[in-house]
Amino acid sequence: MSALLNYKLEGEGHTVVLIHGLFGNLDNLGLLARDLKTDHQVLSIDLRNHGQSFHSDEHDYALMAEDVKQLLEALNIEKAIVIGHSMGGKVAMKLADIDPMRVEKLVVLDMSPVKYTKRKHDAVIAGLDSVLENKPASRSEVMDLLAQHIVEDGVRQFLGKSLTKTDDHMTWRFNVPSIKENYWNIIGWEPIEPSDVPTLFIKGGNSDYLTSEHQPQIQAQFKQAKAHVIANTGHWLHAEKPAEVLRAIRKFID
Repeated sequence: MSALLNYKLEGEGHTVVLIHGLFGNLDNLGLLARDLKTDHQVLSIDLRNHGQSFHSDEHDYALMAEDVKQLLEALNIEKAIVIGHSMGGKVAMKLADIDPMRVEKLVVLDMSPVKYTKRKHDAVIAGLDSVLENKPASRSEVMDLLAQHIVEDGVRQFLGKSLTKTDDHMTWRFNVPSIKENYWNIIGWEPIEPSDVPTLFIKGGNSDYLTSEHQPQIQAQFKQAKAHVIANTGHWLHAEKPAEVLRAIRKFID
């Protein structure tokens, strides 16, 4: 039994679990949490090696789903709607595989149950490493270091949400060495047995994480899969168009 994940529990009613993606933390789906907690109990979690949860050398979907299951058991949550973005979407899908009775409905934000083969995060990892090596004293120094590797300001700002100060320098809350070591596990996927859990896949219209070529693998693993596309959005659809994403989620879960 590992340590319990760090979490935040808000609101009252039927439980919705929110699971962030790679390099994120429990605040990432905050726009969704703020709306959903008006009439649900919302459980936002930090996955292992992220946020304020424990660090581990091991990082794969079987373990991450087990971490979430243990937390739900500890909180006596017997049934929940589970929403995951990106890596968190894969954790949510694996949870539906290992604990189907607990997952009432599943919403997967811009992620497919497939093994990706292209490394997309090398620039981000180089930026993270440069911060660890240079031990910058201030947030602005961090941003300057990241800018040498990462073009998109939005990505730099997003990563900045996981900064913390240790002694006299800034460092990351996430476990960069473990994420690097387990990167192929993170973009990988072991197909699951066909699941009966009703599942909604919400795709960012401009994103290539969820495409028509993934459809056969989705249908093979999720017998009750539906899809919804949010036009003119990328992988961060919940941040770019929260109202549209929430509308799709509420239509599906209510």
